[in-house]
Amino acid sequence: MAQNIFLNMQRKFLVTPHRSFLKWQRSAACMSLEVTSYLQGSIPEEDAGRLYNTCAVFGPDGALLARHRKLHLFDINVPGKITFQESETLSPGDSFSVFDTPYCRVGLGICYDIRFAELAQIYAQRGCQLLVYPGAFNLTTGPAHWELLQRGRAVDNQVYVATASPARDEKASYVAWGHSTVVSPWGEVLAKAGTEETIVYADIDLKKLAEIRQQIPIFSQKRSDLYAVEAKKS
Repeated sequence: MAQNIFLNMQRKFLVTPHRSFLKWQRSAACMSLEVTSYLQGSIPEEDAGRLYNTCAVFGPDGALLARHRKLHLFDINVPGKITFQESETLSPGDSFSVFDTPYCRVGLGICYDIRFAELAQIYAQRGCQLLVYPGAFNLTTGPAHWELLQRGRAVDNQVYVATASPARDEKASYVAWGHSTVVSPWGEVLAKAGTEETIVYADIDLKKLAEIRQQIPIFSQKRSDLYAVEAKKS
């Protein structure tokens, strides 16, 4: 049965590090109660003198279900286009983030995390049927890789993939690509935003997911005698 559980909000935003994560948590929890849905996003979080890019998920009852700290920091240099050193400010997280809903199991990543196929594979091994990545690709990497990576993670692991991007603000110091998206386990783009502020809706159809996994049974066909992807931490 299809369940409409994903409200993909694409908004313009400006954030600063939160000295009190609990203060922000209370605010987000109240919002979750008001809309009776699962709310998540990504904010700077300070803890013990370190800053993290953190995605917190709140359930319909306002309870904190998961807190994901971005694992892979965006340190890149594309000559003539973009140079970015996230590690100059942020510290990486060190744990996986999975939570359950009445509809499906969800795995979390943030932005650059989507480039690392092993993370998605581990989430699939742990029974995730939906992977969610809040992210802000830029005008260089966005048109080249944003949709490609989502479809790749979805097909490789036979899961739904959803991304939530900021809307594009041409006046910002960092201009986001936008185009929040939901992709099916077959690699189909089910819903996609443009660059403006909007909400994207999509169905997570677990029957369809099961059919795809039965038709192309990659999980039972993996050659564990030749290779393996395994988590070194819980």
